[in-house]
Amino acid sequence: MSRTDLQKIAAEIRGRIITMCAASKSAHLASSLSVTDILTAAYFSAANIDPNNPKDPARDRIILSKGHAAMALYATLAKRGYFDAALLDTYNQDGALLAEHPPANLLAGVEAATGSLGHGLPIGAGIALANKIKKSDPHRTIVIMSDGECNEGSVWEAAMFAGGNGLDNLMVFVDYNKWQATARSNETLALSPLREKWEAFGWDAHQVDGHNPDALADLMTNMPNGSGKPVAIICDTVKGKGVDFMEDDNNWHYRVPKHEEVEEAHKQLGLIEGVAQ
Repeated sequence: MSRTDLQKIAAEIRGRIITMCAASKSAHLASSLSVTDILTAAYFSAANIDPNNPKDPARDRIILSKGHAAMALYATLAKRGYFDAALLDTYNQDGALLAEHPPANLLAGVEAATGSLGHGLPIGAGIALANKIKKSDPHRTIVIMSDGECNEGSVWEAAMFAGGNGLDNLMVFVDYNKWQATARSNETLALSPLREKWEAFGWDAHQVDGHNPDALADLMTNMPNGSGKPVAIICDTVKGKGVDFMEDDNNWHYRVPKHEEVEEAHKQLGLIEGVAQ
């Protein structure tokens, strides 16, 4: 799929996220917009998945560890055909399947319950190790994290474990949008230099443009990459990406867009009736 096609899909997913946020009056809009290109590259270009057979033992496992960006995951899964897009209208409603953080064993395409930060990588490392041991139905495990998660000790325990066991079937994408809930990431804890930290823990680490779906897809497609190591991709992203009045404005971590802001956002994304033009 061409970069233009992936960009159009990402724009449609962003438009759906904004609609979901406004309808449900939920938080974490900007965090969902920053991770959209990573999810688009995985689900529409690089990962070995089949929405018609979501439990295929040979499928790649994609874990959204930053579960507070569940809107982005749900919108991506619906666009990819895992379930009817009408289900998105039930997001964050009482009794609905689409909880504010991804639930386990309730929804096709959701590999793990996440949202308590720092859990996705340990889960992914366990899956990757089990696959190495079993040597049947080979697959890759892709974990998508937030930069704020890198404050958690469990992340670095799992990183040491993966590096020490040479889990080259494991890849991490860090959505490095430079913000946490109330402050800049590097003001909260000393994350920088982030790529070098992963490298020191035994990973093949790279830093890339997190809004270039072609480049992201190439990295995913070429994993394992021959290094014999797990792979960490530090993705430079912008919180609120795609809408100029949301970009790099941390108020949109919690703010809900008004009707006129939804319309303006869709206009900026080039959407007419939810479709990229």
